[in-house]
Amino acid sequence: MSEKITGANLGFEKEIFEAANKLRGNVDAAEYKNVVLGLIFLKYISDSFEEKYKELVEEGYGFEEDREEYVAENIFFVPKEARWDYVASKAMTPEIGQVIDKAMVAIEEENDRLKGILPKNYARPELDKRRLGEVVDLFNNLKLKEHGISKDILGRTYEYALAEFASQEGKKAGEFYTPPSIVRTLVEILEPYEGRVYDPCCGSGGMFVQSAKFVERHQGRVNQLSIYGQELNATTWKLAQMNLAIHGLEGDLGKGPADTFFNVQHETLRADYVLSNPMFNQSDWGGDKLVEDVRWKYGLPPSGNANYGWMQHMIYHLAPKGKLGLVLANGSLSASTGSEGKIRENIIRDDLVEAIIAMPDKLFYSTGISVSLWIINKDKKQQGKTLFLDCRNMGHMVDRAHRDLSVDDIAKISEIYKDFINGKDIEEAGFGHVADIEAVSYTHLRAHETLRY
Repeated sequence: MSEKITGANLGFEKEIFEAANKLRGNVDAAEYKNVVLGLIFLKYISDSFEEKYKELVEEGYGFEEDREEYVAENIFFVPKEARWDYVASKAMTPEIGQVIDKAMVAIEEENDRLKGILPKNYARPELDKRRLGEVVDLFNNLKLKEHGISKDILGRTYEYALAEFASQEGKKAGEFYTPPSIVRTLVEILEPYEGRVYDPCCGSGGMFVQSAKFVERHQGRVNQLSIYGQELNATTWKLAQMNLAIHGLEGDLGKGPADTFFNVQHETLRADYVLSNPMFNQSDWGGDKLVEDVRWKYGLPPSGNANYGWMQHMIYHLAPKGKLGLVLANGSLSASTGSEGKIRENIIRDDLVEAIIAMPDKLFYSTGISVSLWIINKDKKQQGKTLFLDCRNMGHMVDRAHRDLSVDDIAKISEIYKDFINGKDIEEAGFGHVADIEAVSYTHLRAHETLRY
């Protein structure tokens, strides 16, 4: 079997999550998510700190409690009352919830980047303290070193937990989670080796993590990526901040959660790469209050659907040679409500649409509908042409309700895209078609019409 994208085949991550899941009790998935992810994060930064702490002790200069020694290497400083050994020593006491809350507060006080981000509600009455102590004890007894570097394991566990919570939360998952197979497909196509990467509705930060992994897979330097994001939901914004930190990434996600349409956190940004999965067919986005907005170069988006508002916002924030990978519901290909058809026609006529990729259904936990990936490029190599890929039959069912793409599936998609931009004939592949702009129906860009070959 070809390699999978998700962590579902990494048994150790699954083992950690399932053991921690005993804590849930009567706490719903949306709330419990923050409990478990917060504990994983606390274990991660404590392990990172302890690793450096031991190095300093061995050096023998007495600098192991010097905060600057850690800051200099982008390691979070963890005060004594927040270190995992201390927290674990209180695991079986009734005060364990208070101990964890105080640990989170102490860490925030020592690290400006984490201020206001960490969960601090472990002492609340409805959280069973006996079970909480058992999970802390479980984490304490994990032999992470037997499975690799503990920091890497915890990073992967964080991703696995996000996926599991997305599965449990169903439709609510769309607020914070984009399936890794979708994200990796976009990353493999856009190839963000270096430069400014932007996601104006970044959820829990999956686009950034996968971009960094792409760089690492190709022996690049992650510090050559500059990360910019924005997120409206306060809880999700905090998840994204922790996700970046647990993967050793620095990014500017704005001063706090904010509405991208009404409170742009990166007004002057012109990104080299934009990767995003905005809410599908968002109807209550306030478009009627933004009639004269400078972002609407291609037409005023309808107040009842934000799809082309998102697309134009992202195009506006692209650098002169920037590339955009955008996930949209298939309805955006043919919708003509209000000004949608005219906006789509104007964007196509401006020769920005490099590729449209029809993806399989059931990839998302939040919806079963099919989506398309729009690849927009301000510096197209194949000018006047658009690639259409029909990938609707790709992938494999991981359970009765959800599908996933393998690494091989994604490699096949990205290779056809690269063949296209390099001028090769892609028709023989059997699932691709190249259309001249003039041959594309501007007002009815229907996937099933353009993908007949």
